[in-house]
Amino acid sequence: MTAHSLTRRPFLGLMLLAPFAARAADGLAAILAPDAEVRTLYSDGEWCEGPVWVPSLSSLVFSDVRRNRMMRIPDGGTPVVFRDPSENANGNTIDGQGRLITCQHRTGRVVRQESNGSFTVLAERYRGGRLNSPNDAIVAGDGAVWFTDPTYGITQAAEGAPRPSEQAGSFVYRLAPDGTLAAVATDFHQPNGLAFSPDGRILYVAESGGAPDGSMPRTIRALDVAGGNLSNGRVFARLESGVPDGLKTDTDGRLYSGTGEGVRVWSPDGTLLGRIPTEGPCANIAFGGPDGRRLYICAGPKVLAVETRVRGAGIPG
Repeated sequence: MTAHSLTRRPFLGLMLLAPFAARAADGLAAILAPDAEVRTLYSDGEWCEGPVWVPSLSSLVFSDVRRNRMMRIPDGGTPVVFRDPSENANGNTIDGQGRLITCQHRTGRVVRQESNGSFTVLAERYRGGRLNSPNDAIVAGDGAVWFTDPTYGITQAAEGAPRPSEQAGSFVYRLAPDGTLAAVATDFHQPNGLAFSPDGRILYVAESGGAPDGSMPRTIRALDVAGGNLSNGRVFARLESGVPDGLKTDTDGRLYSGTGEGVRVWSPDGTLLGRIPTEGPCANIAFGGPDGRRLYICAGPKVLAVETRVRGAGIPG
């Protein structure tokens, strides 16, 4: 790939949100101040994904999937390369010990970086076959790692290494603390982003793939969580355009999703509160910063940030 120079300034631009906030009829007033500004932290990517705040590094770590590298942005600092190559890494999360867990498209693995810098493969195969291309991951309160496994990394050369799928479908998996891997949701076309409600009793899953008949579901589903099992699946939200990608919740239970034209926000009852617009498609989001109130937004080649009035659910500190 052609080398690209990194940006030399942490903030490359500003986008005022005040006009949007006025149109939102106060739907986001509890989340954003009227004069909230979106800052551009990074603009040298190709397809930025998987942002996660890593307290031990006081940094945001994210994946530039199609450029096959991961980047780190220190709080108030300039972007630096974190891993290169990254095995076309996509989703990232941290566990209860602060260790970074990464979904790798190219290898079809979920890996964890240990404190000494070595890597442990957490998941690679299911029922004898290789996983497709793990996409997004979250860690539950009991230490279990939940992740999605769509086929993007084995069907799109820019995001991995094309090969036939060895699985019967694209599933949502739960890796128990004892290492047992189970497919806990098998009726998705292309499961993508994941998020728990603040109390861990609801799992939200973004459906980003089309049905066999060519229709596009464009839905976010909610499923009840109990004892590591899922039940009572239902549609939480429908999108009239674009597809839902990364998901996050705040401590009040609102759900945030990267979509085709920005970050959409819903109340816990499914009421659409408004949208934080981006210039192009928004892939993924994360809360972070020293107080957990900064919302990071991965939008195509850019990583943006906006200070909010809320705190992300599950943010350490």
